[in-house]
Amino acid sequence: MTPQEQLQKWVENSGNIVFFGGAGVSTESGIPDFRSVDGLYSQKYDQLPETILSHTYFARHTKDFYRFYRDKMLCLDARPNAAHLKLAELERAGKLRAVVTQNIDGLHQLAGSRTVYELHGSVHRNYCTKCRTFYSVDFVAEGEDVPCCPVCGALVKPDVVLYEEGLDQETVEGAVRAIAQAEVLIVGGTSLVVYPAAGLINYYRGNQLVLINRDPTPYDREADLVIHDSLGKVLGGIRV
Repeated sequence: MTPQEQLQKWVENSGNIVFFGGAGVSTESGIPDFRSVDGLYSQKYDQLPETILSHTYFARHTKDFYRFYRDKMLCLDARPNAAHLKLAELERAGKLRAVVTQNIDGLHQLAGSRTVYELHGSVHRNYCTKCRTFYSVDFVAEGEDVPCCPVCGALVKPDVVLYEEGLDQETVEGAVRAIAQAEVLIVGGTSLVVYPAAGLINYYRGNQLVLINRDPTPYDREADLVIHDSLGKVLGGIRV
């Protein structure tokens, strides 16, 4: 039995699948990841992307933060790929219970997924740091300077988790609950080196852990099925 056939069998026999994904889920939609050869960390800036996307840099160099954020983090023309679409199809078919994602691009929802735990937030939500009024992504994208709240004049911040910031506790609890109760856990498009998010797969208690990634991960030896291939190709090949 090939790895694809094994995955197909597990999907066919389960009504409690959870998908956990990272940046590699969206690279096939044209959104760069951080750590690959062509990722953001390999590009040249005055500061490392990790520094620019930190809470300290946001607070101290807000204008420069937004220049980078609009240029590199807002990929609003991107569209869901085969992986996003198949996960939404699996949910509609009653197979997939939840998507847990490290991505902030909103492509899972655009593809039709409904139960999505966004560990690192979303570029599509932005809020006033004072009066908490929420604004769409267009409010930030269409500006040329630091966005300020029309209601009270305070700074508007993307609802994304920057470096040095903690994850939203309610989102984490939902993700942990879904992973812990899953029969099949499919992990894809993530290097599994970014914590605390990567550590969430340790809550899985089943024996059908699937890892799909182009490159090896630290968890490959613990998985029940490992496929080093295109995530869109592998998930897209699942028959529902």
